[in-house]
Amino acid sequence: MKTCWVQVCALAKQLDMTERQVERWWRLRRSQEKPSTLVKFCENAWRCLFYLYNFSYGLFVLWDKEWLWDIDQCYIGYPHQGVTTDVSWYYMVSSAFYWSLTISQFWDVRRKDFWQMFIHHLATIALLSFSWVCNLHRIGTLVLLVHDCADILLEVAKAAKYANYQKLCDSLFAIFTVLWIITRLGIYPFYIIWSTTIRAPMLLPMFPAYYFFNALLCLLLCLHMVWTWLILQVAYNAITAGKLDGDIRSSSSEISDSSHHSNHSTPNRVNHKKEI
Repeated sequence: MKTCWVQVCALAKQLDMTERQVERWWRLRRSQEKPSTLVKFCENAWRCLFYLYNFSYGLFVLWDKEWLWDIDQCYIGYPHQGVTTDVSWYYMVSSAFYWSLTISQFWDVRRKDFWQMFIHHLATIALLSFSWVCNLHRIGTLVLLVHDCADILLEVAKAAKYANYQKLCDSLFAIFTVLWIITRLGIYPFYIIWSTTIRAPMLLPMFPAYYFFNALLCLLLCLHMVWTWLILQVAYNAITAGKLDGDIRSSSSEISDSSHHSNHSTPNRVNHKKEI
């Protein structure tokens, strides 16, 4: 802090300005590097459209698949399970999306949950790639479907926040919270992971790669638990404050704003998500 003040004083003398003028210029200069509200709105609108499309397409693709209604069919007949063209496209589009999120993180504005999201994206890509190579695509499609549905509401709520529709944002966030808990802490661990951990060994012989696959699923569950805690904190603060304050879910405000947002729990303290 002392070093910064010395630099401010030195600049003020060099530029024949007051310290206050230098500080004001510095704040303005830093604010120019932050994404505008319009940029954030467009980003959330694009992600909302993708999640809506991907979830709808996934539901359309899997509706007539037997493993959607009977998860044991993910293992019966393994590994001699063919891959249809629609399932292949579902996998490829989802993989491309998560690759784009992973790469773009490095030149987008730095988020406070950078490493959590980076680990999430890598785990998602690893799961998609690994399940495809090992012909575990059936359980992989179910994981994708469960993860996409809640993220639609998240992105809509964030867009509503940036568009200054506060009541709509609050309502959508409340629905998102309920749906998140049902899918990420209900269906995902007690239906999908239970199936891969308990049912799978009963229906097919285990092999080393399957344990790695299951470990990745558990890693995602751990991230879900962390984000759920942050979401509940946001919900509690929103109830006490009367509205959602700031950004939504993944602590996605910039590092430079961390001191401000540490005093305002934001719905963005958890990013949508997001993944498998």
